[in-house]
Amino acid sequence: MKVLLALFGVVGLLASGPAAADPSRGTTAFQGSAERIDVATRERMSGVSWRPGCPVGFGELRLLTVSHWGFDGRVHRGRLVVHRDYATGMVGAMRKLFRLRYPIRRMRLVDAYGADDHRSMGADNTSAFNCRYVAGSPGVWSEHAYGRAIDVNPVENPYVTESGYVSPPAGARFADRGHAKGVIHRGGPVVSAFAAIGWEWGGNWFWPKDYQHFSATGS
Repeated sequence: MKVLLALFGVVGLLASGPAAADPSRGTTAFQGSAERIDVATRERMSGVSWRPGCPVGFGELRLLTVSHWGFDGRVHRGRLVVHRDYATGMVGAMRKLFRLRYPIRRMRLVDAYGADDHRSMGADNTSAFNCRYVAGSPGVWSEHAYGRAIDVNPVENPYVTESGYVSPPAGARFADRGHAKGVIHRGGPVVSAFAAIGWEWGGNWFWPKDYQHFSATGS
């Protein structure tokens, strides 16, 4: 096992498999880290996914960098921001998904999409922290605003209402929960990986169904 040492602010590091260099060059070793939000990332997030008045400050958040399998069958490096209390557990969950070879389309900070949830979902982007309200409930903070939620492969795992509304729209063909690549199923290994750290799945809600959504509080 290879242990990676960051210069400062590391709260947890996990690795498995033989040591190797760059994930973009084909290594199948998982690499994951959780660090304090660095200056450059703080500047990037300020006024976009984070702003004054958000329910958590930068000191309560951690930047995760983790390996994941892509839809192209290759290993990629993605980034997430989560609450510090769940950082180590989330790296562990990502390690389990990696071992399962569960594919994730892309994993970029939501700031790459101007913190616009619809744009991020439309790009099939897996993301976590975003200081925003619950859709349709102005003034009510989403669990994403606390860094206590993650949306995984939103196209393959859309938000679906009983009336048939689907978001993102490209996810309509996955609303019937077939067995396409990246689709999450009740009782499956992806749900189990998050359940192991105490996070609940939105696909278990009565209505609406939020198949992409996992959170520490179940909401």
